[in-house]
Amino acid sequence: MMRYYYDKEADVFYFSNGAPRASDETIEAGENVLLRVNPRTKRIRGFTLINASRRAQGAKIPAPLPFSLVSTT
Repeated sequence: MMRYYYDKEADVFYFSNGAPRASDETIEAGENVLLRVNPRTKRIRGFTLINASRRAQGAKIPAPLPFSLVSTT
């Protein structure tokens, strides 16, 4: 199940494909972007955007992510 949550007070956006697992690894993928990865399959299970609202401030288009999302369904 895909889940997402924006914490306005912390300005952090969380996106998850399923519940986090203790075995997941966290990898810094770029400025203020963290990936949650299954260590066995190396598939991205979720990501966190720190300072999420600032990514597009002053930009005409949203700032790109350092990875792409691909549907697996």
